[in-house]
Order: sequence, then structure tokens, then C-alpha cells
Amino acid sequence: MLEQRDYTLIIDKSGSMATRDQLGNKSRWETMQESSLALASKCEEFDPDGITVYLFSGRFKRYDNVTANKVTQVFKENEPSGRTDLASVLQDATSNYFQRKAAGQTKPNGETILVVTDGEPDDRKAVMKVIIEASRRMERDEELAISFIQVGTDAQATKFLKILDDELQSAGAKFDIVDTVTMEDMEDMTLTEVLLNAITD
Repeated sequence: MLEQRDYTLIIDKSGSMATRDQLGNKSRWETMQESSLALASKCEEFDPDGITVYLFSGRFKRYDNVTANKVTQVFKENEPSGRTDLASVLQDATSNYFQRKAAGQTKPNGETILVVTDGEPDDRKAVMKVIIEASRRMERDEELAISFIQVGTDAQATKFLKILDDELQSAGAKFDIVDTVTMEDMEDMTLTEVLLNAITD
């Protein structure tokens, strides 16, 4: 499965990502950098082109072909600030997949989009709409998967992610394409382990 698939990592860089959840620990942002590095290294083993990385807050920025040695540079150019406009970055990532698919540039097994976020998005409905619309453009269940991984302990964010996981089909999605991992699901796993699990799952 891993080898013939593309991976996109969408990273929340809203202001709250600078939070340190426990005293003396790394910030969410620093943890994210380490985990992104591990993910890029793993993906590089079977896809030397690297992965697509987006960083988003009020606006988003896209980096193509990010290999492990480019990750540090991406994080140097960005720092946490601003809002959580998740809908527009998801729209860009899913549209991009379907554009590449139409042009015959996607891998045979499709694509996994990993979204790491710590808070509720600015516009819940818009996020749901993007995912439902993407699912309706799919021809088969496995071709596009979106995994949301929550860092931090925002209860509202947890609740929203659970809705994305469990209720989108009843809201009109053609396939159940969302999977979510919240802080409590992680138990003793590190963010790095969770990300690597999401791509090998």
C-alpha cells in the first residue's frame, strides 16, 4: 500500500501551536517539526520525490517535494500565529489531488492527507463541505484518505474531529474517508509514532 501512494502533510501553524502542554516540554510546534522530519524520512524510503507539506493559519503555504533535509528549512520560514482556516487549505489539497488524477499524475493507490491541528477550525461547516464534496468526486473508497491528528487537549476540537470521523456519511459523504486520532487515542504514543501509524495503517 505504502509504495504506490502519495502523502500530503497539513500542519496547523495557528498561534496556539506555540503552546507548551507541560512545563519544560517542547512546544507543539517543536514536536511537530521532529515528527514531520520522521514522516518525511519514512516516506522518502518508498517515494524519493518527498511529500507535499502545507502550513496554514489565516492563510496557507504549500511546499512540494519536501524531503527530510528540507523540513528544517520549512519550519525556519514559518512560526505559529493567526487563526485556524482549515477549510481553504483542505480545499486546495483535495482539488490538487483531483487535478493530478485527471492529468494521470497520481499514484495507483491514491493519496493520504494527514492534518495535524490543535484547535477547532474557524468554520466547521466549510470543512465538512470540502470533505463531503471530495468524497463525491472519488471513484473508489481507498483512493483518498484524510487523517486528522489532534495535538493538545482542546475538548471542542476533539468533539469536532469525532464528528468528522463518524458522521460525514450521514451528512452526504459518498465514502467514509476520514480517520481521526485525538490526544486520548494516542495514549503513550508520540506524535511521530501516530503519524507513521497513519501512513502504514
